[in-house]
Amino acid sequence: GLYSEFLGEELDLYEDNYSLFGRYCMEMLRAVRLVVDPGIHAFGWSFDQALDFMIEKTFMDPKMLEVECKRYVTFPGQACAYKVGELKLKQLRKKAKSALGDKFDIKDFHDVVLQCGAVPLKFLEYEVNEYIKEELETLMTLESLED
Repeated sequence: GLYSEFLGEELDLYEDNYSLFGRYCMEMLRAVRLVVDPGIHAFGWSFDQALDFMIEKTFMDPKMLEVECKRYVTFPGQACAYKVGELKLKQLRKKAKSALGDKFDIKDFHDVVLQCGAVPLKFLEYEVNEYIKEELETLMTLESLED
């Protein structure tokens, strides 16, 4: 989900500055989630403390933030999981791009990720590492055939 929003910006799919502003407002909400979720569940924040923090740090409607805050109270860790997944995908993509250089194909990378389905991030990392290894082996084979 969050990774695809990043892709939308990267591919210049946001049609105007208002749409892009909306994306950044949502990004701010997600950053606030990374504070609020552990604040509630690990540091003993009250609902009102969490809500006040969200209102202070975002541009969102307080009523909507109240609903969001109730969600965080009900589902510990969920808010952080979304961002962790996005960051992991970006890290794996950067690793693949670095290893494969100009032979990196974003479509192939996304195919590998999507073929994994909903899996633990460690498994996804393993599959991306296998993809990198196989691509490098193919490149080395092609280079040796050219010699």
